[in-house]
Amino acid sequence: MYITYGKHYLDKKDIRAVIKVLKSSNLTQGITVNNFEKKLKKYFGFNHCSVLSNGTAALHLAIKSLNLKNNEKILTSPLTFVSTASSILMNNLKPEFVDIDANDYTIDLDKTENVLKKNKNIKAIIGVDYAGHPCDWKSLNYLKKKYRIWLINDNCHAMGSKIDGSLKYTSKYCDIVTQSYHPVKSFTTGEGGSILTNIYDINEKIQKFRNHCMVKNSKISKRFGIWRYQVDNIGYNYRLTDIQSALGISQLRKLNKFIKKRREIASFYDQEFKKNEFLSIPKVKKGFSHSYHLYPLLIDFKSLKLDKKIFFKEMLKKKLKLQVHYTPLYKQKFLKHLKFESKNFPITEQFYEKEVSIPIFYNLGKSTQKKIIFSINNYLDKYVK
Repeated sequence: MYITYGKHYLDKKDIRAVIKVLKSSNLTQGITVNNFEKKLKKYFGFNHCSVLSNGTAALHLAIKSLNLKNNEKILTSPLTFVSTASSILMNNLKPEFVDIDANDYTIDLDKTENVLKKNKNIKAIIGVDYAGHPCDWKSLNYLKKKYRIWLINDNCHAMGSKIDGSLKYTSKYCDIVTQSYHPVKSFTTGEGGSILTNIYDINEKIQKFRNHCMVKNSKISKRFGIWRYQVDNIGYNYRLTDIQSALGISQLRKLNKFIKKRREIASFYDQEFKKNEFLSIPKVKKGFSHSYHLYPLLIDFKSLKLDKKIFFKEMLKKKLKLQVHYTPLYKQKFLKHLKFESKNFPITEQFYEKEVSIPIFYNLGKSTQKKIIFSINNYLDKYVK
């Protein structure tokens, strides 16, 4: 069996929670969905929450709710999953990328302000909490106010992270927060996501858009009949089911425990890998905590004169199914028409050349962790002269 970079963990309580809903009268659009939203609001410190079918749906609707004009721009990191950029394009807007910070791999603040100064067509920033390390949201919030733009937190990697000891930093600094509950994330609903906000009007739009923009109220019923509903715009079926919500509630109760274990694994990796001069371990800025959705290990393939593709093939022989997060978005074919140039993102380029995501998840045992460390170090030793 292969050891993958990420994996979900379910216990008997999770299974019982799902079975309970399966035996109930509501599999979707029921009270369990509402209960999940309440739990998320409380945990992350928001007034409003809308759970959705996945993280991409969350990004799509978060952007749509801003009512930006066609071809206006949203600034974001090139080091993120494809849905960050595709959601911008789905809203008839244009992505603009800024290089990453060499220390925490989130967007570089100085470069971000330089871009904002030059481009008045940028109306929002999507900050990506890469691997589990939060962006500097206090500084981004300053830029948001200075340039009068929207601030969206793509929080999918950093659920459970902290700034200045608080889990609720996203509520303090961001207009909208999007999350994903895919099985490799810190906790899961199978597939799923959410939008969290303190802005009432934003939440009202999200609630409509996720359910086909259907409106049903006493006024419509009285005029047309109790069966009647009204659709006042093009909407989507982005609903999350009660089945998934039941799993989400059960998983959320264990999130602190999940994060604690990820940090323990990361600490063990740090101790072992920092001994190797050809490896760089993730850094954590002062005042920030890391939730380690990913453990991005940087390997100096160039100095080792080792082909990265060969390294991956050799690790696969050892049953290690590693990954790279991510191929920079400006390299993707669907964005070629925007003519981004790699030379404008030197730190992202260097990172991409070196980055390898190694396994990290809740039930990754100590013996397996040691096997991973040994397999990587032992193979790299062959190239050390």
